[in-house]
Amino acid sequence: MLELLPAPPVDPLWELTAAYGADDRPERLNLVLGVYRDEAGTTPVMRAVREAEIVLADRSASKEYRGLSGNTAFNRAMLRTVLGAGGTPADRATAIQTVAGTGALRLLADLVRHTRPGTTVWISDPAYVNHRPIMEAAGLRVRTYRWVGADGHHDAAGMLEDLGQAGRDEVVLLQGCCHNPTGVDPSGRTWADLADLAGRNGWVPLVDLAYHGLGDGLEADLAPTRMLAERLPELLIAVSCSKNFGLYADRTGCAIVLSPSARALRHVDTALQNAARTLYSMPPEHGAAIVATILEDDVLRASWQAELDTMRDRIRANRADLTTRLADLGRPALAAVLAGQQGMFSTLPLGEEQMLRLRGEFAIYGTTTGRINIAGIQAERIPCLARGIAAVSGG
Repeated sequence: MLELLPAPPVDPLWELTAAYGADDRPERLNLVLGVYRDEAGTTPVMRAVREAEIVLADRSASKEYRGLSGNTAFNRAMLRTVLGAGGTPADRATAIQTVAGTGALRLLADLVRHTRPGTTVWISDPAYVNHRPIMEAAGLRVRTYRWVGADGHHDAAGMLEDLGQAGRDEVVLLQGCCHNPTGVDPSGRTWADLADLAGRNGWVPLVDLAYHGLGDGLEADLAPTRMLAERLPELLIAVSCSKNFGLYADRTGCAIVLSPSARALRHVDTALQNAARTLYSMPPEHGAAIVATILEDDVLRASWQAELDTMRDRIRANRADLTTRLADLGRPALAAVLAGQQGMFSTLPLGEEQMLRLRGEFAIYGTTTGRINIAGIQAERIPCLARGIAAVSGG
């Protein structure tokens, strides 16, 4: 049987990571994987996370099954955090713990397929590398909408024109902030236009929240999602705690669904639990318990938000330094494109050949589409990165 298996495609990000691991040049720089690294080049455990783990160890709670919805305290805390304490009424929203944001996307895709088999999900072009595979694996059709214009800035007009074709009960996948891979986000006016368009045409937004807190700040980054929740009858949200809590390996996330009907929400709960049961049964407890402990304790929450602010400030400083150095090296147009981006990632306006040169000549690893992880650079390495980019970008 297994000899009949055709050669499957290799994940491009992990293939690049393997190539980086095999590179013996001491000056090599890995800007591929989306993880935050500090000035020591390590991905730290946040102080609030360490303190929450001590609290949990002292409690010595049972390891008994939590149930198909996971940690209910975590689910309540995520609803309050994402939607706001005084925002969407509780009888309009439900949440289920998932295996990170990826698991939330897949559960919500299964919910869509169960509700409207074969429907279309619209994703941005370019999109996060896993969006299309997840939606297609759930049996959904995928179409794309424009995201970035020729000038490297957000193409609001093109996006709205494309999404004007999205039909009733189709799904539009939107990244809530810090777009991956481009770092380009819509303006507040454009988010309002999206809400108007969804309301008129009847399509349902699916918001992917993976980087909230790392763009303009936690409240500002969540504002577009909250606005959609207030203005639209239905909303799907996939939430990840990997980046803003540093819980990459603990695979912590949740799926949130908003509906105008309490009856519909009861059916949603059952459908999500059934989907979870067949995919992985129950999500891991440890990360969810950490997040719940932090968000339910005022001191720990304040500590977490302060450290999150520090991470965001460092990412901003990295991007500003790279922008300045590129301008000083005679690349003002390229610098202007980067200056308009935010979050962990930036997409360089470079082609595949230039990115391969960057890797081959300067040992700088980014994707062939130009994406680099701004949050993974040590400040002392930015001059080297700027020189490499300037060298391969031509006149």
